[in-house]
Amino acid sequence: MINETSSPAASTQRVPTRRGLLALSPIAVFLSLYVAVSVIIGDFYAMPLSIAFVVAAMWALATLPRMPMKERIEIFSNGASNTNILYMIWIFVLAGAFSALAKGVGAIDATVELTLSFLPARLLLPGLFVTACFISMSIGTSVGTIVALTPFACQVAQTTGAHTALLVSVVLGGSFFGDNLSFISDTTIAATRSLRVQMNDKFKANLRIVLPAALVVLVLYFFQGATIDAGTVEPGIGTSWLLVLPYLLVIAAAIAGMNVLLVLTLGITACMVLALCLGGTGLMAMCGLMGDGIKGMSDLIVVTLLAAGLLEVINYNGGIRYLIQLLTRRIGGSRGAQASIALLVSVVNVCTANNTIAIITTGSIARSIGQRYGIDPRKTASLLDTCSCIVQCIIPYGAQTLLAAGLAGLAPVAFLPYHYYAWALAVMVAMSIVVKRR
Repeated sequence: MINETSSPAASTQRVPTRRGLLALSPIAVFLSLYVAVSVIIGDFYAMPLSIAFVVAAMWALATLPRMPMKERIEIFSNGASNTNILYMIWIFVLAGAFSALAKGVGAIDATVELTLSFLPARLLLPGLFVTACFISMSIGTSVGTIVALTPFACQVAQTTGAHTALLVSVVLGGSFFGDNLSFISDTTIAATRSLRVQMNDKFKANLRIVLPAALVVLVLYFFQGATIDAGTVEPGIGTSWLLVLPYLLVIAAAIAGMNVLLVLTLGITACMVLALCLGGTGLMAMCGLMGDGIKGMSDLIVVTLLAAGLLEVINYNGGIRYLIQLLTRRIGGSRGAQASIALLVSVVNVCTANNTIAIITTGSIARSIGQRYGIDPRKTASLLDTCSCIVQCIIPYGAQTLLAAGLAGLAPVAFLPYHYYAWALAVMVAMSIVVKRR
């Protein structure tokens, strides 16, 4: 990311309304192209996400102060080349390769067949949700959970006839459950450090909001899962249960806390070794599978780079500071202060597409608001973490949704109708603000 001191908006001076609105206008351009046009046409698959970002990025460059085009491109490129963005791209590349390879050699098919032979179809949804919650709690990251479970969820959907978007949304919801609560999650660390509270205190405050939402959704999945009928599952011709091992190895390594890049590399290696030993797929055929998997992630990589560059230009122009300034202008009472904190981190998350960055950006402001209106710091930390996770799960250009969409071969907006956990969590946040003053 660009150092804020290099930005004309990095000073402590108030951002004028005209300048602030201009800084945020690329977001309006993007939403107009992607959302508004899709609504008018009646088809959310009609407008490619990459095209909407290209047009918004071009407008964003035009909003920068007078400077040579080379400097404008450098600002945009600095955002796109941020180490966190490039790290995500490495994950996308390896995830695409592993998913295609595991599918091609039969590892995912074998895992699904084995699961369905033991687990009743009606328990697939709640079982998948609990598994995603457990893994994400264990590893502290939603990305690792999505990488581990999305290919499995897609194959389960294909085998049972359930909606792929529904099953992948179950994984997304469970992954954000753990990301929100885990002691080793970067969002938890950012929230507790910003508010200067102990992790276990924030966990207890957060659990009061998160657990009821998770239980409600779990019950919903029990009822919804009752409509799934897998029939009698027989092992496929030539299926070897040894092919389950690479997939189980990936899940075990993720739970053990191994770096996600190493997890994926381990999974790829295990798939190749087993396939060669069993004589099912040749080396060059496996290279072809991995190449196709990486190609399938190309659009996702392009969107990630465009979004990162666009959001860096918005930050450079003072858009984030203007939002903070606007949303904290009028606060009345403890409930209003809590609502302002929730809204502040949510809107900043929309503009940054990164829940950790949104927490870090708004943390000191939230602490000041909390101190002024007597809000328990544990509650403030919980609001920051929970609201940022809600938004990160819902926005179609968030890294987690893009990764899940890339692995599932779906449009990012396909998950919106099935984000039960995110919507339930939003209701619980609202209730926690209305019912309690602190």
